[in-house]
Amino acid sequence: MMFLRTLYNQTYRPVVRKFVRNKSQSTAEYCMESVKQHDYENFACTILLPNSCRACGFAVRSFNVEIARIAEQVSQESIALMRLKFWEEAIEKCLDNNAKIVPKHPVAIEIFKANSTHKLSKRYFRKLITSRHEYFKRNTFNNLEELEKYAEGTVSSIYYLILEGSSIKNVNADHAASHLGKAQGIAQQIRSAAHAGRLNFIPIPLEILVKNKVSQEDLLRAKSSESLRETVFEVASTSHQHLEKARSLIESVPKEARKILLPAIPVRIYLDRLQKVNYDIFHPSLKHRSWKLLPQLWLSNVRNKY
Repeated sequence: MMFLRTLYNQTYRPVVRKFVRNKSQSTAEYCMESVKQHDYENFACTILLPNSCRACGFAVRSFNVEIARIAEQVSQESIALMRLKFWEEAIEKCLDNNAKIVPKHPVAIEIFKANSTHKLSKRYFRKLITSRHEYFKRNTFNNLEELEKYAEGTVSSIYYLILEGSSIKNVNADHAASHLGKAQGIAQQIRSAAHAGRLNFIPIPLEILVKNKVSQEDLLRAKSSESLRETVFEVASTSHQHLEKARSLIESVPKEARKILLPAIPVRIYLDRLQKVNYDIFHPSLKHRSWKLLPQLWLSNVRNKY
């Protein structure tokens, strides 16, 4: 425990203290706190980014938090689509280089600032919104290919934007980001399967459920079985393949881009933990954050690996 406390104090506390010193919260502080509260693993990775791209990282990730949480906050599709429409129009204004028309929302203001320094592509923001839009039209994925496409749209797009915010234009970095986004997105869906009943959403593709003779009811009722573990294993294997592909590209990825891909560490930790419990997504140990997260992030950051 002393080691972890020292590790946190040396690596994380100096940055956190700088943002929370004042009682009045700035737009940057809002974004940082939003990611910390709703997306802790990515918060721990983003805070390790260099000063030159950290603000952009938190701006993009807090934007993702805003649109991702719409599904949790709103049950009616019409209202959800109105909120997505707001952010679609907000992005248009944020990337228009006119501060007067930017919505007075902390996330919008930070995106405007990031774009003022490094031009961010509108298509990646649109992809994030469009992919979330598609989320409201269904309560599951038909096959693994649809899940991979969703992961690419909702996670890989974030990496592309942060790479742009770091002035990194490299095909190998983009390639690694694409695979990491798919790995992370698929892993996130597996993790959410434990809450399928509450979310009223089936994150495991129907094709794989049918092949393994697992009913949707079993998933919604959190009923563990050997067939369900086989199903999760198949989906997790795809996530693992994308993760390994992303990591295999590390030597061709520019050194300044590797810190952006640090979320590969929590993805690997989760997949390893899932394997140890024989792919039982309802196992109690998976409900708690791994104590290995901060030490392994710190070590990978020092080594400039992901």
